[in-house]
Amino acid sequence: MRIDVVTLVPEAFEPLRGLGVIGRSFAAGRASLHTHNPRDFATDRYRKVDDVPYGGGAGMVLKPEPVFAAFEAIPQLERRTVLLMSPQGQPLRQAHLRHWATSCDQLVLLCGHYEGFDERIRSLADAEVSIGDFVLTGGELPAMTVINGVVRLLPGTVGTAASLDDESHSALLLEHPQYTRPASFRGMEVPQVLRNGHHAVIASWRHAQQLQRTRERRPDLYQRWLEQGGGAEDASAPGECP
Repeated sequence: MRIDVVTLVPEAFEPLRGLGVIGRSFAAGRASLHTHNPRDFATDRYRKVDDVPYGGGAGMVLKPEPVFAAFEAIPQLERRTVLLMSPQGQPLRQAHLRHWATSCDQLVLLCGHYEGFDERIRSLADAEVSIGDFVLTGGELPAMTVINGVVRLLPGTVGTAASLDDESHSALLLEHPQYTRPASFRGMEVPQVLRNGHHAVIASWRHAQQLQRTRERRPDLYQRWLEQGGGAEDASAPGECP
């Protein structure tokens, strides 16, 4: 997969290249990461990328010209999705990450900055994505979240692919409790059911724990799980790849 990021701070993405399994996946060629700085496409002597907003108001707004120029210089693969990182976007879900990891050859992530961006920049994106109901100084951290979440799902990134199927949010439910040795630690015991070797009983206990945890900690997820008949979440994602 090819990942392109339009950002004013490309250096923020360099640590991803050395980040555990994510960095190893880049090194192995499972994914490639490319950054594009709109400042490099500004045409004035000061490389200006922002300006005051029409109508007045606090702060500066990202100009459309350098962003469009940076975007249009990116090579385009056939199955490409363009995502704009924005607090106004659709909340990011695990099903979205899985869809992009399995259905896209290229992700282009647009990062806003300053007080906001010119509304016309939205026309470049297939969809807008938010990582929560809060505002950051730019779209870089949300973009890194998407990159991490997608790359870890690419074949070969995680050593045991089956582990991805049972983790939190894979089927709308939170993950069940996990234990390892020792069986007893400071008065806290590993549940006996996990130590009896009866795989069907263990599977039943784990599923019950998933239901209980989701119901108590994320009643919104539990309600969605019920509405979908206790099955996997709809895998459709904002900005579907062709």
